[in-house]
Amino acid sequence: MNVGLLGIGTVGGAFYKLALEQENINVKTLLSRRERPGLECRVTPDINDIINDPEIDCVVEVLGGLHPAYEYISAALKAGKSVVTANKAVVCEYYDEFLDLAKSSGAAFRCTAAAGGGIPWLESLSRISQLDEIDSIEGILNGTTNFILSAMTNSGADYAESLKEAQRLGYAEADPTADVEGFDAMRKVVISANVAFGVSIPKEDVPCFGISTCSSEDIKAFRDAGKVCKLIGHASKKDGKISACVEPMLFDKGSATAGTEGGYNIITLKAKRVMTQSFTGLGAGGDPTGANVLADCISIANGAKGFYTDKAVRSSVDNSVLKQNYYVRTSAEIPFEITGEMGSGAITGKESVSDMHAFASKVRKDGGSIFIAAIGE
Repeated sequence: MNVGLLGIGTVGGAFYKLALEQENINVKTLLSRRERPGLECRVTPDINDIINDPEIDCVVEVLGGLHPAYEYISAALKAGKSVVTANKAVVCEYYDEFLDLAKSSGAAFRCTAAAGGGIPWLESLSRISQLDEIDSIEGILNGTTNFILSAMTNSGADYAESLKEAQRLGYAEADPTADVEGFDAMRKVVISANVAFGVSIPKEDVPCFGISTCSSEDIKAFRDAGKVCKLIGHASKKDGKISACVEPMLFDKGSATAGTEGGYNIITLKAKRVMTQSFTGLGAGGDPTGANVLADCISIANGAKGFYTDKAVRSSVDNSVLKQNYYVRTSAEIPFEITGEMGSGAITGKESVSDMHAFASKVRKDGGSIFIAAIGE
């Protein structure tokens, strides 16, 4: 199978090197604005050299961002070329359109590396959803926040210090907003929920509360209570209603999720027949992510068609159906039943995700301080 590669940064470079070891995957053309001496493929700055080449079967997009990734993916699918991407932002934003284009052209569309990095998560979700009814998905979906929270838990350092170390080591971007406020994890939740439940939910329906207001005092209170804090993306389907959000969550110290540290992710699904299954591994990085991009190409070369699911029923998110106990530390008056304390924070009774996130959003909008964390069962 001949491949047109769009981008040769960290992930693209790793994919290119791995593809050289494959007999049936050949990177024929690379899209690049500058010359790339030493590569064994053709290099062009013109996307049309790839789209209009009848010998190129598959386009691999690892540019990132929305544009021109959207235009390039759309053009490839319209031309009947299969597409593999690691770009969670563009898949989340244009999910319905890409699925329709793949279906109408008969091309394959794969994005395993977009939700899980090096973990074969979407492939596993697809397989299980075909034989079972998935009730929920939940997990650590962002390595940056997991590194920061792990550092805070293990060393007692505050958030700012841990973020600075994450940036120094390359785990966090200079502008870490997408990671620390939960937006990166939210995109992965949206894609995962769509595949798991055969739906298409708007990303605007999925509330996020990140870790930027988490303090060393919070972490100490959790540790004293035998709990560990993680940023969790979760989605569930009950009685036909879907809930989904991203928020900090507390887990017992000995649990698998609590023990997942650094840049590692862990994602768990619960289904009617197969019960509980967890998948863990590196959620980012050139080699792990590039390997999943290559795995998607191999699947397509072996005959994979379409997307992971044929269903994409447009659905809304109803977070009133999911209720949890919460740890809340805030300067505002808490309008919920208080059942206990943990350090300087209060423990609430069972409150809906929608009510808690609405309260947290209002406190922030009004200029108050707040940190919340759901208490896992």
